Amino acid sequence: MQERIAILDFETTGMSPAHGARAAEVGIVLVEGGRIAGRFQSLMNAGQRMPPFITQLTGITSAMLQDAPPAETVMRDAAAFVGTAPLIAHNAAFDSKFWLDELQRAGCDGVAPFACTVLLSRRLYPEAPSHSLGRIVRYLQLPPADKAHRALADAEMTAHLLLRMQADLRSRWHIPDPHHALLQQIQACPRKHLARLLLQSSQAQSQPSLPTLTPAAMPG
Repeated sequence: MQERIAILDFETTGMSPAHGARAAEVGIVLVEGGRIAGRFQSLMNAGQRMPPFITQLTGITSAMLQDAPPAETVMRDAAAFVGTAPLIAHNAAFDSKFWLDELQRAGCDGVAPFACTVLLSRRLYPEAPSHSLGRIVRYLQLPPADKAHRALADAEMTAHLLLRMQADLRSRWHIPDPHHALLQQIQACPRKHLARLLLQSSQAQSQPSLPTLTPAAMPG
């Protein structure tokens, strides 16, 4: 059975929930079986105005947020959409904080493992001139976003980046199943030990699984 992974991106009113910032838009893309399997996007009204410099960057205005659904409603729908899928974000240290904070405010359980495509990009493409989302997408000649700095567009770019990473792990390192737990290992692995980790993963996944003997089938 193919693993389903949820790719997440937020547009926000500031840099951190610890400093009072709230989410203004969420975009989620589900990836399964080497393709995009679903999308979720919504603006969200958390009772804050959008700072002018963020409006200039994203195009999201305070008036748009006033007309958006309540943040708690959006997050409950987002949590249902993600389900039990593990999560990925580009710069997960940023998005994971808003995911957990907004879910907590909505009364939802948000404990889920995150992997980060920034950290993965640094491990898998160390020769790239930059690991920012737009630049690594251009470097790898992946589909660009229609609207940069909007949540769903950035989540889709990240999804294409993840699919490319998984494809490269299959073709270059002969890892049949580059699953989420392995991605977490890769991003945490010191670069000097990365080749060994990937080789061990390839060998482990290439080993044929031994049949389990039932008592009746055991020799005796």
